[in-house]
Amino acid sequence: MKIWTKVRQYPKIGLVILAYIAFIALGMPDGLLGVAWPSIRASFSIPLDAIGMLLTAAVTGYMTSSFLSGPLIARMGVGRVLITSCTLTGVGLIGYTLVPAWWMMVLLGVVAGLGAGAIDAGLNTYVASHFGEGLMQWLHASYGIGVTLGPIIMTIALTALNSWQVGYRVVGGFQLVLAACFVLTLAMWDQTDGPIVSEEPKRLTDYKTPMRETLRQPQVWLSALLFFLYCGAEVSLGTWTYSLLIESRGIDPAMAGLWAGSYWATFTVGRVVAGLFARRVGVNLLVQGGLLGALLGSVLLFWNPSEVTNLLAVALIGFSIAPIFPALMSGTSQRVGAHFAANTIGFQMAATGLGTAVLPSLLGVLARQASLEIIPIGMVVVFAVLFGLYLLTNRSVVKA
Repeated sequence: MKIWTKVRQYPKIGLVILAYIAFIALGMPDGLLGVAWPSIRASFSIPLDAIGMLLTAAVTGYMTSSFLSGPLIARMGVGRVLITSCTLTGVGLIGYTLVPAWWMMVLLGVVAGLGAGAIDAGLNTYVASHFGEGLMQWLHASYGIGVTLGPIIMTIALTALNSWQVGYRVVGGFQLVLAACFVLTLAMWDQTDGPIVSEEPKRLTDYKTPMRETLRQPQVWLSALLFFLYCGAEVSLGTWTYSLLIESRGIDPAMAGLWAGSYWATFTVGRVVAGLFARRVGVNLLVQGGLLGALLGSVLLFWNPSEVTNLLAVALIGFSIAPIFPALMSGTSQRVGAHFAANTIGFQMAATGLGTAVLPSLLGVLARQASLEIIPIGMVVVFAVLFGLYLLTNRSVVKA
């Protein structure tokens, strides 16, 4: 019996490896846009802050498919949802490179966002149901690999071929290949045999607190605001670093692309390292230390005494913010109380999507009105506010 159980585990191990590859693919498009944006602007003759239209479109699609992922998975199964979502993402990314007008690219952003949201929700659901929380941490670390590869792929496309379209076609093609892999493994994704790793019951899901009651709690709104600001800051720096370096500070595009990639590279390293020490250090120290490191890096980026300082600042911010999101998520129950935690987590994810659209777009508008040097100033302000807000939420912790 034990031998048979081990034999049955090998396909599941293969699927979780495929899930990690899929999360790498999920991160790649997020790493492309920041490096590609100056070239995209030139291609369509659009202003600096037009990026807000594309971000809003993509986030709209993402939030829609994430919200509907439960019913979709129940009706179609995880495997078919993953096939459909990867296909949508691939078609959307390749479509970017084929359309003649900017408004068409914005519409395709909704398509790509629909695919990305379904991939994210589908894989999180599958791994949580079959493999336990340990492997879930590594799943999110693999996203960092993807956003690290994205700027590198786009930098090579721009410097070697002078084409942002090639970068998107490479990543879009990878999404379609991944969809084919999901087709070949479809039967395995929808198997219902038991998990490899036994999990303790998730007690938070036992609470059936009405959403109205949850939304009356001030600490719930404070917690959602943390996610809004944090995710907005994370995406803002990833989006605008390359433009800041080449258009405002005159750094060579190839070098700037590598430096922009260092943000996501150290982000990935930081998340892996934090996962090893999270239990010893604790949630509060991870968040506070991460925010202080990010604030220091932002001040360094604003100061800009030399070119090399830019690399150090960007790398420091990436490493520092890495553990913040999972630590904030883990501390939800501590901040709002167990009765409200399950509802609050969904509320926080909605705030996450909103923040990734609003803050980068707002900084783009400010940069157009003033200069790109507003970006590091914005980062200093956001991380300082985040630190103060986190201290405030800790003071109003609910005893559950």
